[in-house]
Amino acid sequence: MRQPIVGMELADIQAALGALPDPPPVFRARQLYDAVYRQRVADLAGISNLPKQLRERLALEFLMGLPAVERRYQSSDGTVRYLLKLTDGKTVETVWMPAEVRSDNAGAERATICISSQVGCPVDCKFCLTALLGLERHLTAGEIVGQVLVAGGTAPVDRLNIVMMGQGEPLLNLANVLKATRLLMDPEGIGLSPRRITLSTAGIIPKIAELGQAPLRPKLAISLNASTEEQRQALMPITRKYHLKDLMEACRAYPLRPWEKLTFEYVLLKGVNDTDADARRVVQLLARLNAKVNLIALNPGPGIPFETPDPARVASFQAIIRRSLPCFIRKPRGLDVYAACGQLKRMETGLMQIQ
Repeated sequence: MRQPIVGMELADIQAALGALPDPPPVFRARQLYDAVYRQRVADLAGISNLPKQLRERLALEFLMGLPAVERRYQSSDGTVRYLLKLTDGKTVETVWMPAEVRSDNAGAERATICISSQVGCPVDCKFCLTALLGLERHLTAGEIVGQVLVAGGTAPVDRLNIVMMGQGEPLLNLANVLKATRLLMDPEGIGLSPRRITLSTAGIIPKIAELGQAPLRPKLAISLNASTEEQRQALMPITRKYHLKDLMEACRAYPLRPWEKLTFEYVLLKGVNDTDADARRVVQLLARLNAKVNLIALNPGPGIPFETPDPARVASFQAIIRRSLPCFIRKPRGLDVYAACGQLKRMETGLMQIQ
């Protein structure tokens, strides 16, 4: 079976080429790595700095390994939801979210790419459509990086932000997530700054400590979503194993870089976790942390037994937290094509599909 190139670090490519009968010169590994990650060439035949004979040989021995675009759904706000097919036929979702063009930088598009770390998700959050899929399998490092290469195309890296907030719990696939992070951050490859990559977790406490020890790692975001232990366990059953008090201790012990804050995400559910008392309890929970809060008014979907709170209720919740901590309301993107946070369930839509 042919190995995929995407997902290999330079040392992996050197070893793979070195294992071939009559291996090519050592410098060819660097050229191949550069073409795949820095130039973002989409197929082996397009690597023009390799001799044609070597390209043909590589095509016999290896796959490029990029996921295939099965469908693309275009939202009215410019967001694109990609349904990507993997080599085993499984599918996963990736979302491209363009930002508004700044007036001082006409024509330069900034964007965020929301990528998945697993096919489906094992966490079973009661307000999330992805939870209804269950877990099918982990993604490889190549399948994680491949989402960025496909959705990002040749967009300049200083215009891209990556959030690991798609399907899956990244910390339950940490080895592959960290390898993908190294590839995304390598200045000789894709070259993204660590400031531009964020990992979101439901709060897998032992893995938070492990992530903090990684030499190259994304920023950390914690999916909080509740102000009490009982409330959080009801909304996020996996947290019955990882208690709120212990999570706060793990966050206090987390080794933040000088420029870094912890992010806490809070999905507001009408009449469930959105009261002023909840907001005050969130402030108390986070009082000793260098943190900020992102509020997300529930993005609805079929089978989700909760409602979206009124804008005035969201604003009141934000105002209480902002007295003590930076607090932002995350604007929903791609609602009309099921691309918003918590909506990734491989849904078909009657709206525009780009062929």
